[in-house]
Amino acid sequence: MYTDEQFMKHALREAEKAFEKDEVPVGAIVVCNGKIIARAHNLTETLNDVTAHAEMQAITAAASYLGGKYLDDCTIYITVEPCIMCAGALAWAQVSRIVYGADDEKKGYSKFSHKILHPKTTVTKGILQNECVILMKEFFAKKRE
Repeated sequence: MYTDEQFMKHALREAEKAFEKDEVPVGAIVVCNGKIIARAHNLTETLNDVTAHAEMQAITAAASYLGGKYLDDCTIYITVEPCIMCAGALAWAQVSRIVYGADDEKKGYSKFSHKILHPKTTVTKGILQNECVILMKEFFAKKRE
């Protein structure tokens, strides 16, 4: 059985792919019954689409894999706290569990309301937090050069 840290390493690999594409480095994976069923990273610049966040891409891929819109038996691992848009989508998808690494102190859903999530969704935060924070800081430092 994999640990949260092991699954978060997969999400970090997705975030690194985003970094390489000059996208904000956020990665996500969806796990169902101990198996990774979806992998995604930010594609907002690539697709010229403000909704193309890692979580949104992962929700779509997971729903397609499962053949249904609900992710009620799934856990999503995300390198950064979901924004309010993504938290709303995760609520609509009825995801069982959200695990994230770094807090988003400016745009994270928790700055607005914890009630946006589905009532049965549980949240675990701070998994590989330092690694997730370092990647974001590197990206934005590079942008300021």
